[in-house]
Amino acid sequence: MAIRVLIVDYSATARAVLRDILESDNSIEVVATASDAYVARDKIVELRPDVVCLDVEMPRMYGITFLKKLMHHMPLPVVMVSSLTQSGAKTTLEALEAGAVDFVPKLHSHIYDSKDEMKD
Repeated sequence: MAIRVLIVDYSATARAVLRDILESDNSIEVVATASDAYVARDKIVELRPDVVCLDVEMPRMYGITFLKKLMHHMPLPVVMVSSLTQSGAKTTLEALEAGAVDFVPKLHSHIYDSKDEMKD
């Protein structure tokens, strides 16, 4: 049975790259993507993913704020995927304290070129 993932990121390009990376593993199924926290909330309720990949910088609601609300109302594993989540960064520590299980730095420049780095 595949791990069901929801990708939440404002950038359509980042969502597409992350989908490509995750779906290259046969044990992972991307069940949906969302461009902001409100769309993500609806998709979480509807689809019940096993894991959420969540960006920090999004319109309408900051990713850490959404993470805190999610952990309060419907806790599930969340991996932060953001240019702001670097090892030891304040945002990373805040996300981990709020309930994220891990983080992956998103490399903005040459996002398609860095796809293999993100995959590792």
